[in-house]
Amino acid sequence: MSRWIEKQRNIVDFTLASLLRRKGKNAALALVYTGVIFLLASVMFFTHALRKEASLVLRNAPDVVVQKMVAGRHDLIPADYADRIRKIRGVTGARVRLWGYYFDPITGANYTLMVPEKFAGERGSISIGSGIAKNRLALTGDMLVLRTHTGEPFMLRVADTFSAESELVSSDLILMTEEDFRELFGIPKQYGTDVVLTVGNRQELTTVARKVTELLPDTRPLLRDEILRTYDSVFNWRGGIITVLLSGALFAFIIFAWDKASGLSAEERREIGILKAIGWETSDVLLMKFWEGAALSLSSFLTGTLLAYVHVFFAASPLFEPALKGWSVLYPEFRLTPFIDGSQLATLFFLAVVPYTVATVVPSWRAATVDPDAVMR
Repeated sequence: MSRWIEKQRNIVDFTLASLLRRKGKNAALALVYTGVIFLLASVMFFTHALRKEASLVLRNAPDVVVQKMVAGRHDLIPADYADRIRKIRGVTGARVRLWGYYFDPITGANYTLMVPEKFAGERGSISIGSGIAKNRLALTGDMLVLRTHTGEPFMLRVADTFSAESELVSSDLILMTEEDFRELFGIPKQYGTDVVLTVGNRQELTTVARKVTELLPDTRPLLRDEILRTYDSVFNWRGGIITVLLSGALFAFIIFAWDKASGLSAEERREIGILKAIGWETSDVLLMKFWEGAALSLSSFLTGTLLAYVHVFFAASPLFEPALKGWSVLYPEFRLTPFIDGSQLATLFFLAVVPYTVATVVPSWRAATVDPDAVMR
């Protein structure tokens, strides 16, 4: 056993020395190899981490959201709909929500305005996200002026600013009292934006949604799982666009790597012939070329993956952030929590490392099976 280990160590030593003799060619190949792995792994890490963040954010979302539909569009819902839905068997809670969007012509940004279930502030006071505070230069105690639905100025005092830790969901958020919200948008007291339901048994969500539709045909129930699938589809679509744009560079690299790996130079053929002449077996030559391809591809894979990890989770992914987050005036500044999908990483490994390693062995086998004297000539 020790003799076999010593033999493998000698082959690995010779392989590393062989790579260093052609360091210019191998360094150029490794640089391109690492760059391609870095780009693909960055997209993979970023999209998976965003999907995971979305699932965590929506974990506390309502079980069912009921919207009133008019001509295929979301409309205000009568408040008494909540009383009627509450009588459905399996529904443990139903309340009317008030939320909407406000376009700020000063900054060109859209704000999300919401009335929370419990708001500690008094009328005329608001809590704002850090993105709004930065754009409007608003501090606690300052006055923020919005325009009502009639165009009149509406003065609101900033009572609190959300912490930076919640910026992912609160960067463009304004919380206010119900009275201020209705006055700002001119919504009558008997109407709300939608109705949120709490269902005691998660297995009955679909049944409850069907009963809501039967009781109120002009409504549309949205399950939490459906909202989560929508987010998954959006992130998969955006990640797919980036991957398609990178596919040209990927295919060009595959052709380049295959050509370099499968086409042995005269020097490499002569080296194999000398090794055969001094007593190396064909299996030893193939093992040497296997270690050569594995060392180059594996080191490039590990380096590219590590750089992608740093790029996404420590540098906030500056290369792909606008394309994968979407466009917005108020970009939330947040650091993604590292989430890595093992199956995706394994797929990238087998697509990046295995083909190149195999491509280095096949031509070497052909050269190793030829007579050494013919090869050296």
